[in-house]
Amino acid sequence: MSLRIYNTLSRALEPFTPIESGHVRMYVCGMTIYDLCHIGHARMAMAFDVVQRWLKTSGYRVTYVRNITDIDDKIIRRALERNIPIRALTDEMIGVMHEDIGRLGIEPPTVEPRATEYVPQMLDMIRQLEDKGFAYKASSGDVNYAVRKFAGYGKLSGKSLDDMRAGERVAVDDGKVDPMDFVLWKAAKAEEPADAKWDSAASGHSYGVGRPGWHIECSAMSCQTLGETFDIHGGGADLQFPHHENEIAQTEAVTGHPMAKVWMHNGLVQLDNEKMSKSLGNFFTIREVLAKYDPQTVRFFLVRGHYRTALGYSDAHLDDARNALKRLYTALDLVPPATTNTGIDWTQAHAQRFKAAMDDDFGTPEAVAVLFDLAGEVNRTQSADLAGLLRDLGGVLGLLQGDPKAFLQAGAGLDDAAIQAKILQRAAAKGARDFALADSIRQELQAQGIVLKDSPSGTSWEVAK
Repeated sequence: MSLRIYNTLSRALEPFTPIESGHVRMYVCGMTIYDLCHIGHARMAMAFDVVQRWLKTSGYRVTYVRNITDIDDKIIRRALERNIPIRALTDEMIGVMHEDIGRLGIEPPTVEPRATEYVPQMLDMIRQLEDKGFAYKASSGDVNYAVRKFAGYGKLSGKSLDDMRAGERVAVDDGKVDPMDFVLWKAAKAEEPADAKWDSAASGHSYGVGRPGWHIECSAMSCQTLGETFDIHGGGADLQFPHHENEIAQTEAVTGHPMAKVWMHNGLVQLDNEKMSKSLGNFFTIREVLAKYDPQTVRFFLVRGHYRTALGYSDAHLDDARNALKRLYTALDLVPPATTNTGIDWTQAHAQRFKAAMDDDFGTPEAVAVLFDLAGEVNRTQSADLAGLLRDLGGVLGLLQGDPKAFLQAGAGLDDAAIQAKILQRAAAKGARDFALADSIRQELQAQGIVLKDSPSGTSWEVAK
């Protein structure tokens, strides 16, 4: 089966063929960086990390663009609160973001454009929209997009204009012809800092001093980095409207042809059945989560759910992810993979099932189920070749690449030497048929969170839940 992807635009699974043979161009809306990233941001980055990994595994060359919004009302406010330049704030937050998502094994995109680096291109696009009759100057000094001028408005979200409401980042004011019109260029306010303003005249335009609206950023950056039409546009489900709807309206009004072939949206992380977000104050930063759980566990938690489904967050879910991952690492610990790595044999039955799952809209739940079936076969057959396949298939998802023993023993209160001494003492007691002492040693270690595991090859240990 060839790769099929659920296209939000058509609301159907579609066979995927890139526009350019062998080359996939993908744009994903990234973070607005005024604070630490939370686990919901990690879910988005992880979803498309898995997508680009599978595309590469499938033999495609991938140009993956994930943008950064580094100018925004929230960014301006935070910089003023901290009494630092906007660039100092955004540089700091970008560095922190790279560190946090990097710890989760999320690979960097091919290109990571910053909005502030593309203001001239945004102004050029605004001028084209004005020339074509899709944009107008408001009495406020802003330049707005006239949504009712674009016949296809609403095709992504499936809503009619009369059913829609302005997005949270769009300020509705009297300068708009229609309440649903959105801002392309915001006229500067006197109280805003100098580094939050651009003089449009420097780029040959007459829109005065101001800054770009949110939506025009991605239209300009995607066109500049990937071309006017590209293969995949992705982002969180909360961006479907108004952000992605507005991107389509802007871009297609200028170019006259589809912006992206496929639109993909990942499900959101929920806390107590409510969307996790900074605006609601119900979020956990990636750093907070990694202070309690190791990166592999957090990655597994994010990967094993299908990217389009909502993901419930709780300590119980992460504990369950840790214990499930331990089962896979236990198989690799008991049966070390063969040292020679000749690549994945995709004709092997487990590999075929894994591929079929991933080709079905990046079906990670079914792919992870294959890993558990394979771990069971490794335990049953003691096959080093199957252990190698388990490790390699896990690697496609960014999993199972660490040292099994180190993972299983992480967080132990005693060091390995002390535990090994207890294991030897227990073995001696069993040899002397002093089973009461042997049991007491096991119980003593268990009370300290150490679980002993006996096998024909000897006794190993791991940290209990």
